[in-house]
Amino acid sequence: MDAESRIVELELRYMQQQELLQELSDALYAQQRELDALRAELEHVKKKLEGEPGLVDARQQEKPPHY
Repeated sequence: MDAESRIVELELRYMQQQELLQELSDALYAQQRELDALRAELEHVKKKLEGEPGLVDARQQEKPPHY
């Protein structure tokens, strides 16, 4: 393999790695956005449950009879 073909091969590999790196970066960004949205939704649900105690089943708060 001569030097020119080696350089071409290295450039092709570099470009493939750059494409894969961008795909991974995009996937990570999308996952982070989804995680942020889920965290915000969880906080909203927590606040709603704290603000309205009747939404939670009262039986879950009671101790079983053997206590």
